[in-house]
Amino acid sequence: MSAGSAGSAAAPCRFAHYFVICGIDTETGLEPDQLAGRKGYQGVAAGTECENLEQSPLKRTFRSKVLARYPENVEYNPFDQDAVNMLCMPKGLSFRTQADPRDPQFHSFIITKEDGSRTYGFVHTFYEEVTSPHICSAMQTLYQMHNAAHDTHTSSSSSDTLYVSKALCLITPMPYMQACRSYLAQLHKAATVKTAPPLPLESYVYNILYEVPLPAPGRSLKFYAVYEAIVCQRPGLGELPLADFSLAEAFSLLGIENLVQVFTCTLLEMQILLYSQDYQRLMTVAEGITTLLFPFQWQHVYVPILPASLLHFLDAPVPYLMGLQSKDGSDRSKLELPQEANLCFVDIDNHSIELPEDFPQFPNKTEFIQELSDVLHSFAISANAGAPPHCPSGSPNTPSTPPKEKTGPFALLQLEDDGRNGNLIGEELATLELLQGNSTLERLQALTKRTGVTVAQIEALRDRIKSQPTAENESWTPSFEEELAHAKLNVQLREVFANRFTTMFADYDAFVIQSAPDLESWLTNREQMHNFDKASFLSDQPEPYLPFLSHFIETQMFATFIDNKIMSQWEEKEPLLRVFDARLKKSHLYNIRATSLRSSNYQRCSTLKETAQAVEQKLLRINHRAVRPHLLDMKIGQGKYEQGFFPKLQRDVLNTGPPLNKWPQRTATAQWFRSGTVCACVYGLDLCDVQRHVQDARGLGKNLRQPKLSDLSPAVIAQTNWKFVEGLLKECRMKTKRMLVEKMGREAVELGHGEANITGLEENTLIASLCDLLERIWSHGLQVKQGKSALWSHLLHYQAFEDKLEHIQSMPEIKTDVGRARAWIRLSLERKLLSQHLKQLLTRQALTRKLYKRYAFLRCEEEKEQFLFHLLSLNAVDYFCFTSVFTTIMIPYRVVIIPIKKLSNAMTTSNPWVCVSGELGDSGTMQIPKNVLEMTFDCQNLGRLTTVQLGHDNAGLLAKWLVDCVMVRNEITGHIYRFPCGRWLGKGVDDGSLERVLIGELVEPCAEEDCGRGCRTPPQLCSPSQTRRISGNYKPRFTQTPQIQEAIGEAVNCIIKHFHKPEKERGSLTVLLCGENGLVAALEQFFHHGFKSAWLFQKTVFVWDFVEKVVAYMVSADPQETTELLAMTWQSLCRYVNAINSTPRNIGKDGKFQLLVCLGARDHLMAEWLPLLVGSPVTPRMYEDAAPLRDHTTVGTLIGVLETLHDFPITLEASLVKGVNL
Repeated sequence: MSAGSAGSAAAPCRFAHYFVICGIDTETGLEPDQLAGRKGYQGVAAGTECENLEQSPLKRTFRSKVLARYPENVEYNPFDQDAVNMLCMPKGLSFRTQADPRDPQFHSFIITKEDGSRTYGFVHTFYEEVTSPHICSAMQTLYQMHNAAHDTHTSSSSSDTLYVSKALCLITPMPYMQACRSYLAQLHKAATVKTAPPLPLESYVYNILYEVPLPAPGRSLKFYAVYEAIVCQRPGLGELPLADFSLAEAFSLLGIENLVQVFTCTLLEMQILLYSQDYQRLMTVAEGITTLLFPFQWQHVYVPILPASLLHFLDAPVPYLMGLQSKDGSDRSKLELPQEANLCFVDIDNHSIELPEDFPQFPNKTEFIQELSDVLHSFAISANAGAPPHCPSGSPNTPSTPPKEKTGPFALLQLEDDGRNGNLIGEELATLELLQGNSTLERLQALTKRTGVTVAQIEALRDRIKSQPTAENESWTPSFEEELAHAKLNVQLREVFANRFTTMFADYDAFVIQSAPDLESWLTNREQMHNFDKASFLSDQPEPYLPFLSHFIETQMFATFIDNKIMSQWEEKEPLLRVFDARLKKSHLYNIRATSLRSSNYQRCSTLKETAQAVEQKLLRINHRAVRPHLLDMKIGQGKYEQGFFPKLQRDVLNTGPPLNKWPQRTATAQWFRSGTVCACVYGLDLCDVQRHVQDARGLGKNLRQPKLSDLSPAVIAQTNWKFVEGLLKECRMKTKRMLVEKMGREAVELGHGEANITGLEENTLIASLCDLLERIWSHGLQVKQGKSALWSHLLHYQAFEDKLEHIQSMPEIKTDVGRARAWIRLSLERKLLSQHLKQLLTRQALTRKLYKRYAFLRCEEEKEQFLFHLLSLNAVDYFCFTSVFTTIMIPYRVVIIPIKKLSNAMTTSNPWVCVSGELGDSGTMQIPKNVLEMTFDCQNLGRLTTVQLGHDNAGLLAKWLVDCVMVRNEITGHIYRFPCGRWLGKGVDDGSLERVLIGELVEPCAEEDCGRGCRTPPQLCSPSQTRRISGNYKPRFTQTPQIQEAIGEAVNCIIKHFHKPEKERGSLTVLLCGENGLVAALEQFFHHGFKSAWLFQKTVFVWDFVEKVVAYMVSADPQETTELLAMTWQSLCRYVNAINSTPRNIGKDGKFQLLVCLGARDHLMAEWLPLLVGSPVTPRMYEDAAPLRDHTTVGTLIGVLETLHDFPITLEASLVKGVNL
């Protein structure tokens, strides 16, 4: 059997796959490591060779090598030499003298492959004396060169002892950090203490590689290092997955609130950069954060320790979680990062974080932090940032103190004794438990005891079990107690986080859309499918949760979670999903969710004690003991011990493992292959195709999951950047498509088609996501970074949109470049000029070449054109994303009054005035200069405009004004509103009104003004587009009673729909009441239909004339002839009519009728007033017999329709009810 095959035979269930030694190669000598010597980041290359030469030779970094690895290769986990060497010694080799501190260091790392699988590395770095003469000579030469170059006289004394770093590393398939740390510390101690270890070091390395298995799920394992036994456990299939990195240390390093904020950034898939001098701190925080994501998984670039050779990955325009080592005394302000618009910067050593703008808070954050504090306090750990990190096995800067040797020497025969090394103890214990749990055997055993007969095998088995040491009767070492406390704290903290997701997503499966009939069709059409009903899910959530959840359900990790849920119909459930669904099933069984549906009340975790007891029981009760280290068949002279030096191990012994695998498969690899085979058989797919489709489906939307550490050639880097470009283009296409389809769907609903599937909150989330995408595109491939926003910097360089940039720069609400860039994007999108402006921005190719490198997205011509085309499609819909967000800014408005007759305005001798109102307020009454048709004014943002009040004081001889319409333009957004009038303003003409309330509609821009805007959907505001009366001649829209009834029903239905929308998304109720298709217009049609001809009255008659006659009759009628209830209704109608007539406003008869309808709808009185109007003797005199007002069936139906409005609190605009005292 070859070494490679032997080494890989039992790989899937081995505790460790490789043992690696890294250090200096005495044959090749000193090689400067320019990559490791870089300082900071500035583009792709921050440091130079000159910077390294400026330093003292002892402070320079030199290239390390993998000196040895055992075994040579493992089939399931091929050895990546470059990556392991890079991560074992990220700073390269470092030298010290006897005067320098040489404390050993411990750190861990992770290698994530392109398919998402992970391998963990645990490294113990120490300093070893340099014995090679030519290495010492080379260092002396470097000192002489350094002194000569700097004209100094310091030198390295020949009497100084030179030390160089060396690293011992274990590569494992699972993150048993505490166990590996203890093992490596003991192994190093064996090479440094005066007394040689009982066995050659090969025995211990061979044991960990080939004779120590992974614990079975739900079981614990005890194995033996050089001096102390090590206990570890593996969670069961229904428990939270293994996580051995200290969460207590992560909380102590950052503080609870900071960690929760970083955790929220991770959930929202922002760019997260960890910054620390200590590599283990980077790993502790990174692994701690990702561990807490259960049941979700980080789906993007994950490099907790970023080697110097991969600094160009900070330029990645994708979400990432990376760790960057800081230099001694380095200043954060000097750290130049390529993009910071969406960056969460975590300075671990200084316990501080920098958060992105527009950052939603985690739901119930205050109560959540309090619960975490209580858990930490129960373990006597401070919850405040800046507290000394709690680390049971040593501080993060120094390795754990090697455990003390046990009293009494180990006997070699004792170590080799099969009785002590046997693996039957766990099986025997389980057998005894099974026998003792059998009631039949227990009765049989009791009977034999009474008769004096014993069951020899059972008694012998019991005696043998009692004779074996257990964790309970063995002496507890301090390290074991600390490890137990560490495990209990870890699981309790994780339970608190998991409980939050169990609460928030308790009913998520009800919103999963499973429309595909089989796996093949789902895989084929995955990109076009909607797998989750986001709008319905959000509508089911408490209001405080929405800002966070609306962002989170747009992330890739949530999409992958839903994909896994759908695919579980046809294949085995993904492990995290299986555990999470089991928890939800248990919570539903106890009706935990039912009482808290749509409630934001915080629910504490109720399983803390239970889970801590489970972990404690698992560690105290050892299920399996691994074979003890023993003598190997080694050549004579090998394994020679020399204090202070780690020996060169015998390769042929360690590269050949046992020939047979006696352990069952304990990883999910084989199970995954088996489940994939089942899927392939059932659905007739090739196994490779299934695996490829599954990976593609689950990786949908990901750009590059993980960088390659082993191949850093220019071709590979270019290919990586090309993947970034393709990913950005794909992301742009998906985002614009979602924004377009969802927005058009909503506008179609408002026009009466289909159902809405997007809310205002979702819309704002999508737009914020688009802003983030544009920032990442503009940050990709920057030559030199200028400011935190690459897009804003480019806009300032271009200097072509001075007017809009000045508006944004003058906004006091925005204080950062990132905020200004996002405001500019929102403004351009609202104006339908985003694609056009960006295209114009990129036309100056000389500027683009100056600012960006060749591989940048903005210099890829074909992709850039497609990108602009996708943005152009957004012009098909209307957005108010600037107006609705920046509500307190001052905006200039322009008002233009358009008369019907060319000279009508010039002949007006009165003093006109105007008042503009919107969803956010009104401008107040403003006087218009005489004979002027246009004026401008500055006002705080009014939002979308709804009404204009136009009037005059009737002064002078020619105080009549025939106005066609009023046009109002928002000078920042460019929106133009048209307010149709078509009526006279003046006494003695029309209805005698001196002021009118006009309802506005958004005007589509003309082609000349905005040629790049493209098409758009019909306006959302339904407003009067034609006049109802000119010079008093009423023109009815409908001539049939059924048409009028349908119009009234539709108007009432629109008002009801208005109140069923979220409060922040309802828009203007004035349009629904007073607009062209509003309730007032429909009722006016009802009252006008069947009116006797005007010639009978010898004058123009208005509906208000009829109302006044009815009120006059009521006043003159005998009150004794009516019931008390009817009398109260009469009194209310009379009071309202009199109040309207006594208002100082001159709104005319049609204006008074409009005001009566609005007040009646507001106070729920219209349905009560209608019978009075029908039953009045005035009605037969003024209406024909066929009029709907004289048809009791029609009137009864109308009353029933109007009564449906009684359930809603109607609020009227101030412009409608101004001057009415009710």
